[in-house]
Amino acid sequence: MRANRAWLNGHSNSRLSGQSCRPVGRRVKLAALALLLGTLGAQAADSAGGAAAATDPPKCRSVRFSDVGWTDVTSTTALTAQLLRDIGYTPTITVLSVPVTFASLQNNDIDVFLGNWMPTQEADRSRYVADGSVVIVGANLVGAKYTLAVPAYTYALGLHDFKDIHRFGSQLNDTIYGIEPGNDGNRVVLDMIKHDQFGLGGFKLVESSEQGMLAQVERAVRGKQPIVFLAWTPHPMNMHFDIRYLTGGDVGPTFGEATIYTVTRRGYSAECPNIGRLLANLKFTLRGESEMMSAILDRHEQPDVAAAAWLKANPGAVQAWLEGVRTFDGRSAAAALARAAPAAHRQGFEQWIVGHKIPVGDGMAAGIDTVKAHGTFLFTCISIVIRGTVDAVTALLRALPAPLLIVAISALAWFLRRSWTLTAFVALALLFILNQGYWDATLETLALVMVATLASAAIGIPLGIAAAHRPRLFAALRPVLDLMQTLPTFVYLIPTLVLFGLGVVPGLISTVIFALPAPIRLTHLGISSVPRPLIEAGEAFGATPMQLLWKVELPSAAGTIIAGITQCIMLSLSMVVIAALVGAGGLGVPVVRALNSVQVGMGFEAGFTIVLLAIILDRISRPKEREVSR
Repeated sequence: MRANRAWLNGHSNSRLSGQSCRPVGRRVKLAALALLLGTLGAQAADSAGGAAAATDPPKCRSVRFSDVGWTDVTSTTALTAQLLRDIGYTPTITVLSVPVTFASLQNNDIDVFLGNWMPTQEADRSRYVADGSVVIVGANLVGAKYTLAVPAYTYALGLHDFKDIHRFGSQLNDTIYGIEPGNDGNRVVLDMIKHDQFGLGGFKLVESSEQGMLAQVERAVRGKQPIVFLAWTPHPMNMHFDIRYLTGGDVGPTFGEATIYTVTRRGYSAECPNIGRLLANLKFTLRGESEMMSAILDRHEQPDVAAAAWLKANPGAVQAWLEGVRTFDGRSAAAALARAAPAAHRQGFEQWIVGHKIPVGDGMAAGIDTVKAHGTFLFTCISIVIRGTVDAVTALLRALPAPLLIVAISALAWFLRRSWTLTAFVALALLFILNQGYWDATLETLALVMVATLASAAIGIPLGIAAAHRPRLFAALRPVLDLMQTLPTFVYLIPTLVLFGLGVVPGLISTVIFALPAPIRLTHLGISSVPRPLIEAGEAFGATPMQLLWKVELPSAAGTIIAGITQCIMLSLSMVVIAALVGAGGLGVPVVRALNSVQVGMGFEAGFTIVLLAIILDRISRPKEREVSR
């Protein structure tokens, strides 16, 4: 993807050899018998000494792996972890980003990382290798590839090389699709955009995740739309889609070729020589990793289940990996696995329950697939409306000069609150955001929050009024509202991402779902709490139900309804980071990027900006104290 860096050769850790210990034999009358017994004793002692040298100390039983969330790294980590379990170790796997992984290796919080893609991770790895805190065990996969790619139909149009991308800018919507924020490949693309390499200065990178990017590729391929995205092999995407890797990102003929290394923390192989031997033996293949990834992605198997099945089906690879390796208790690992009895199956009631699993997940997946297949036109129309609305609000905010917008928001704060203190705080907070360089991201977030709040209020307030007048409706709504408020917010992103693709649309819809219960519940509470004498007085004067609503109920419940809208604004703002995971943009992007790349300064800047924006919106939108007390 970028100019070739020097390829780094793997270095195997030195293997520790056992020392022999020969016992002194007793005197016997027959010299031949003494010689025979001495020889047998020496052989037994040599064997015991070798086993002791290869056996790891108790502290090595727990092996800590990092998994950066890519399916190929998940596969190799699951295979190695399953193999370690089989020979008596206790592996643990933690999901971390690449920069956090190397920092954790330096801090001795992680022992092993099997996904060091080179040369793209050169910037992440170099300083740790230079100071000796990260040790390169060796290459575990050669012939991999990681660079930008396009579908075959886009390639046929003439987009063959990095320098061709800008010519297709309008067809590509000036967009390149990457994976998680902070990823090394994303950073290379962002660097190209920043320095206008290959004419990409006007492009933007949509950062999300591996599966989020692939969902967008699937949508583009289904509609034959041009798209440029990060791609790599081994990965089932190479079988699912007819893709072509772009040239020009590397100097020479490699065109994105990569080698994947196993790395450990400082001194790990010396402390745990048996595991060090296993790590040095690990050599994966493109076919083997593709089989594992297919089981995880296509058959939806858990990584440990897929790993166990793959190891059972590939005894030759297992034998090669276990050469010279022993179990934790000192036996030959290969022999111990060959003699191991098959795992006992659960019996009785537990087995029956597990064997009759209710297909909740499969049913939801089938339902989403059916909706996606038959509702393409509807979802396209919804996407156009939502994206157009958010883009229009964002464009309007950006059209106003920053000083003018700061003055306008400060004036609004004075008009609503009549507080010079609040007005000064709003002005200073906005100036600080501008000073820190997060003005455009703040406007994107503000547009998203405004549209989400407007949609939530437009749906929630009428529903709350209807629920207050019809108790049975509220009884039916209550479990739905409970589900919307308690279901993990990441779950909202899955179906919306599949149905609407990456961008602001799934982020906005997920935000509305999360924030909608607040205006419904508080509107219901406000209307239900209107004093009965007020209602009776209105009825006595001959007011119609509509007149009662507008002249009596809404004015009486106004404070509570406004409080619901304020809470809706805060809930919408709390979704900004999560929405960034599906490419919605805004202030969530620098937060996630800082987390994934261990940039403390950026994290504090973006986080403090979100806090200031939240305070401004809360102080401006909350109901007046006298309305709340009344």
